[in-house]
Amino acid sequence: MKVTATGLPGVVVVEPTIYHDDRGLFLELFNEESARGASEHGLPVTIRQINQSRSRKHVLRGLHYQLGRPQGKLVSVLYGEIFDVAADVRRGSPTFGQWTGVRLSGDAPRAVWVPPGFAHGFAVLSDRADVVYACTDVYHPAGDRGVRWDDPTIAIDWPTREPILSPKDAALPQLLDAGNELPVWEP
Repeated sequence: MKVTATGLPGVVVVEPTIYHDDRGLFLELFNEESARGASEHGLPVTIRQINQSRSRKHVLRGLHYQLGRPQGKLVSVLYGEIFDVAADVRRGSPTFGQWTGVRLSGDAPRAVWVPPGFAHGFAVLSDRADVVYACTDVYHPAGDRGVRWDDPTIAIDWPTREPILSPKDAALPQLLDAGNELPVWEP
């Protein structure tokens, strides 16, 4: 496993070792021992929930985070291609309001680690995309929060200008209006 830093501290790209043969390929998306060895990058050792979503082209999911029981997410694509984003929304963080984006594809398997306290979202670039999120904690509906995909403070350069949003995501607040509904940075 190769771990590469992004422009946002704590967010890393994880490239698994891929074994190819005439039948196809095999890889480990997550290995507890390898994650423990890469813990200096903040990779999780415990995965408590695994989610999968299927979305069509131009769907944008996010930007989501969870209060009370924050989730770190190891995000990968099984099929299709997405533009995956992590944004630092932790009050008091030196990188508050900053984001990083990575293209993920089922044709070139790798993952992005989104630390707890960061908002996460993605836009689908292919006709369809199947995305898997390995989470460090279970979904906690009472703590479910988010900020708008087009927030001017974060100013993400999304590859789509007219995304397909859920009603919930379309109604999310702006970052500076979220106030006490944001996670707090803990140095």
